[in-house]
Amino acid sequence: MSTSPEPVSVRFDDDIFVVELDDGRTIGVPLAWFPRLFHARADQRADFYLSRDGIHWEGLDEDISVAGLLAGQADMTRAKVEAA
Repeated sequence: MSTSPEPVSVRFDDDIFVVELDDGRTIGVPLAWFPRLFHARADQRADFYLSRDGIHWEGLDEDISVAGLLAGQADMTRAKVEAA
């Protein structure tokens, strides 16, 4: 039975959110994909904890799963646009 990769570190620059996984992969996605993180101060971004499934910011009410990042999913809380 295979297990999903786990996050081992997180870092940011002005535009990119980078997660390193325990299987050696590094995922970099636009920070703009996650508006809560994009608009947060550096100290708020730094206040996270890692779990087997993802990264969590209690102060920002943000939870990002490794599976979602690997699938290329952005913030799932944004309002969806529906066709008329």
